[in-house]
Amino acid sequence: MQIRVLGCSGSIAAGSRTTSFLLDDDVLIDAGTGVGDLTLDEMSAIDHIFISHSHLDHILAIGLLADSVTRRRDAQRRPPVQVHGLPQTLQALRTHILNGIIWPDFTRLPSAERPVLTLEPIAVGEVLTLGGRHIEVLPALHTVPAVGYAVWPGDIATEGAWVYTGDTGPNPALWARLAQMSVAMLVIETAFRDDEQALAGISQHLCPQLLQQELEGLRDPAEVYITHIKPGEVDAVMAEIAAQRSHHRIRALVSGQTLNLGG
Repeated sequence: MQIRVLGCSGSIAAGSRTTSFLLDDDVLIDAGTGVGDLTLDEMSAIDHIFISHSHLDHILAIGLLADSVTRRRDAQRRPPVQVHGLPQTLQALRTHILNGIIWPDFTRLPSAERPVLTLEPIAVGEVLTLGGRHIEVLPALHTVPAVGYAVWPGDIATEGAWVYTGDTGPNPALWARLAQMSVAMLVIETAFRDDEQALAGISQHLCPQLLQQELEGLRDPAEVYITHIKPGEVDAVMAEIAAQRSHHRIRALVSGQTLNLGG
């Protein structure tokens, strides 16, 4: 399984794109501004979008992608792109984005009978199987209802997972679940510096000190990638993380890089 990092920044600036990951060629995990780097052919190949939560930096490209691929998918008689999220997340998307005011309702376009998007509710603990990959919905703790995801390229019982926490503050339920699985790669957010810990707490994000406490819940050494750092803050945040002692290999995630897991 190939994971292409389309965006991993906490906001936008030149060279900084917000969160989105492309699994192989047909599944998006979140749909931030990084989706705009895909070609039209690549966007047209996407069949599933898994959303962690309703904040704009994670959903911005859904409506734009729908607009870009509608004619191609309709001409090819392709099924709708399935957008998976918590019921509260999907309701927010329908009410505030796909409402005919901010953006057209592509769950009814080009026709109600053959829309380009469908909204598919999921629940924490649910496991979906897509083309041999298994995707589990993980708990997240944020200012709005939120989830993370664990993805296995094959057998859950024998293979390590790629885990994406989504936006989350300190989250005991996540670590309780991760203690029960083998984690090959962990993508975890650290949105603020340690001197902004109060802000991190209010917004339910992590800073390096909180990250260190959270990683104590990870049973075995793993490849850890830091995401959601604000533009211009990567060196400062990563320096604070590097000053900590950890048995994990911790690096900053970079837009454009590709991670490979399993066969």
